[in-house]
Amino acid sequence: MSLKYITRPPKTNTDNPPLLILLHGYGSNEQDLFSFAEELPEELLIISVQAPYEMGYGGYAWYTINFDSVNGKFSDITQAKESLNKIAKFIDEIKKKYRTSKNKTFLLGFSQGAILSYALSLNFPNKVEHVIALSGYINDELLPQFIDNEIRTDYYISHGSVDQVLPVEWARKAPLFLSNYKLNNIYSEYPVGHGVAPQNFYSFKMWIIERLKML
Repeated sequence: MSLKYITRPPKTNTDNPPLLILLHGYGSNEQDLFSFAEELPEELLIISVQAPYEMGYGGYAWYTINFDSVNGKFSDITQAKESLNKIAKFIDEIKKKYRTSKNKTFLLGFSQGAILSYALSLNFPNKVEHVIALSGYINDELLPQFIDNEIRTDYYISHGSVDQVLPVEWARKAPLFLSNYKLNNIYSEYPVGHGVAPQNFYSFKMWIIERLKML
């Protein structure tokens, strides 16, 4: 496989399980979001992926974030695009290996993982049907030249209203952008910083359950 990962197999027997892929944030690792796994629907095959760039002390990144006194904070877009391609390839590998459902692939990303989840869904139309973007934003530098009008992906978006890492104003642009392309999305804010509140978890869990019920 092109990326390292850990797995929670479905707890119910099914030939073609729905797939949930987890993309952690900057400086974290595949164990982070995996703490959600035991609380999520039993029929899901859950795959938590480790980002490719090692930062030391058990931390990994999907791309480097540089800091300097002139430009402030800026992202390595070349690395980000490389990671996008790796994730796209990895999703295909997982779908094939586990023979997952053809129309029920969920991609959940936190922070840097959410930024790439948006970008992947827009650069690789309908590779995933559902995106859960937690504490992220749409990075214009990762958008394709044209947005495919055949995209059917829908989006669950949430952000902390007092996030000091990624300003909530950045997140608020996403539903406007997606709605402009007639892409279904729901957006919510929670009175927390750069993290996931318990009620936020319950909210996106119910969103997943609703979509698992759909034919």
